[in-house]
Amino acid sequence: MRRVPPALAVILVIVALAVTWELVKLIFNLDKRTLPHLWEIAAAFAEPSRRNGPPLINVLIEAALYTLRGALLGFFIGAALGFVLGTLFAHFPLLERSLVPYVVASQTVPILAIAPMVVIWLRGSWWSVPVIAAYLTFFPVTINTLRGMRSPDPRAVELMRSYAASTWQTLWKLRFPSALPAIFTALKIAATSSVVGAIIAELPSGIQQGLGGAILNFNQYYITGPERLWAAIAMAALVGILLFVTVSAVERIVLRNIVRSA
Repeated sequence: MRRVPPALAVILVIVALAVTWELVKLIFNLDKRTLPHLWEIAAAFAEPSRRNGPPLINVLIEAALYTLRGALLGFFIGAALGFVLGTLFAHFPLLERSLVPYVVASQTVPILAIAPMVVIWLRGSWWSVPVIAAYLTFFPVTINTLRGMRSPDPRAVELMRSYAASTWQTLWKLRFPSALPAIFTALKIAATSSVVGAIIAELPSGIQQGLGGAILNFNQYYITGPERLWAAIAMAALVGILLFVTVSAVERIVLRNIVRSA
């Protein structure tokens, strides 16, 4: 059976979602305020964001770039923290048994409850955005790094020891290459989570320049212009997809080079 090209698969999924959207609107007879047509949302990008204001697309692009900056910083901070914690847990079982329950418990607290506290602690500064993004990012990287570091065949680990390889050499020549598929899986999850964390952080901090402020602003005028809110949500989704695709592209390059050098 011939495999469907990834680009074609993405197009087919988008078309299927669009058809489903319009069918739901048609079958349940939903009005504009409940669910606008897709072409109405698309047209809203070219309309003014406010009376005599710039086009909505310009406003949303500026907001997306602002949110992306905080999301990227939080992504790198959370990924670095998760990698360090996962590596330490893989080499020190006592540390794993002591701290992993707390790492897991940290994700059971709703982010909406944590975000206001972080904003207060940081006195409403912009740094609350990357901090909360990092909070959502570090967990999947920690857990997948831990699993990946323990994925090598025990016989390969014993072989490294028989060659008198140090812990550091075993880490970078055996454990880390073996852990890369799991780490990249976590990074793809963390990439989208960082965008969500950045948007959530912008809400209680009162930041108006990002997508969080745009969503909050357009939500107040949903009755008269629901398309603008849906357009802001679509832009937020595009930012998350952009980060996901970027991490996926880096994964292909890195893993391909590792296979060639093996």
